[in-house]
Amino acid sequence: MTNWLLLGFGGLFSGILAGFLGIGGGTVLVPMQVALGYTPVQAVATSSLAIVITAFSGTIQNWRMGYINFRQVFLLGFPAILTAQIGVYLANIFPPKVLLIAFGLLLWVNIYLVELRKRLIREEEEHHQQILNPTISRIITGGTAGILAGLFGVGGGVIMVPLQILLLGESIKVAIQTSLGVIVFTAISASVGHAIRGNILFTVGFILGFGGLVGAQISTRFLPRLPNKIVSLAFRSLLAILSVYFFWKAWITP
Repeated sequence: MTNWLLLGFGGLFSGILAGFLGIGGGTVLVPMQVALGYTPVQAVATSSLAIVITAFSGTIQNWRMGYINFRQVFLLGFPAILTAQIGVYLANIFPPKVLLIAFGLLLWVNIYLVELRKRLIREEEEHHQQILNPTISRIITGGTAGILAGLFGVGGGVIMVPLQILLLGESIKVAIQTSLGVIVFTAISASVGHAIRGNILFTVGFILGFGGLVGAQISTRFLPRLPNKIVSLAFRSLLAILSVYFFWKAWITP
């Protein structure tokens, strides 16, 4: 019962992060499950199932409030569906220590991408200039998010939000809202792949998902009212904190 309560609160917190920051919440759910004694592969797989529920809830709320572009979601989501299966395959063959170190490094790369986009905006005095062809940018953004979803049990928003800002010239709020919609695709694809391999703990996943559903409903209502500067600071701060945690976990993992 204690574990179930912890899972419920963890799901609630991940849902709040999903709505505010456009991430699936796996960066919270995976380490929490590992701390409760589940294997890394089980944690990654079960997190994917919970993220399906969380992201779907947040996306429906964004749609009802008129804050989502479904065309952009589908264009990013299609390559993500395909590449998520690559991530699922890699998650089953990589040692846990390697995955933890790689994810910590990925979070620092994301912080750099956000800062790089801000510098380009200041230098070029253009807030919506695209660096690459839009189609190529969407393939890179969605494809990368899909691999991360299958590999790490995250929605892919940790890389999708910075890449949308950098490559597609989106504002951070639009990037977050679009990212949450794409995560529905990445999480479903990753969940199917992990379910076929028998990695998902369904009861745990539904408990986490229900908590995430409630949290996403709360946070998506407040996101449009927050200044871009505050949202950006919160996103970068979360990435920095989580990267330290993952490096520490890698240090103590045999």
